[in-house]
Amino acid sequence: MEKYTPATYQKSAFNCPNCGAFSNQLWHKTYFQSGGFREITNLKHSLCTHCNTYSLWRNEKMMFPSTGNAPLANSDLPEDIQEDYEEARAIMSISPRGSAALLRLAIQKLCKHLGEKGKNINQDIGNLVQKGLPVKIQKSLDIVRVIGNDAVHPGTIDLKDDTVTAGKLFILVNLIADVMITQPKEIDDLFDSLPEDKKNGITNRDNK
Repeated sequence: MEKYTPATYQKSAFNCPNCGAFSNQLWHKTYFQSGGFREITNLKHSLCTHCNTYSLWRNEKMMFPSTGNAPLANSDLPEDIQEDYEEARAIMSISPRGSAALLRLAIQKLCKHLGEKGKNINQDIGNLVQKGLPVKIQKSLDIVRVIGNDAVHPGTIDLKDDTVTAGKLFILVNLIADVMITQPKEIDDLFDSLPEDKKNGITNRDNK
């Protein structure tokens, strides 16, 4: 999984909130015309050099697009989980608490998709670690209070949630999908691309 660099005010390069590509950003002041051009105080826009699309910032906070710093979803996520993820992206800037609640629900669904019960995230993640999920992801989930906090259930608003928590949850959903879905899929694709005699040789070796 490629490193994700969230959009940051006045930073010269980051993952574009419009196209998702890591690219250079050209920053500009914003003006309006009223008997001449006048600067709009505290309003700036950055131009992505990859997709040639703007993002709009007011008082150093991104106002458009509303997805804020949220990365694009892993394309290998199941469709219903992608829908939850995209809804969480759409409200990231205006409701980080609602965004985080949807992402907790997405993690619950993802655990169920990966063969767990989908009822206890703490237990499900522990089981996924035994199946190959890095322990560091489990620790990250603890840090953002996804597990180890009985007061916060999937799909439930937590008044302590903020944009930082939601931002980490976006990354964690994609990390889990990358390790447990994308990487095994890529390995299978590589194996399937081998010549038939090579695959048979490997299969015969493993059956000995």
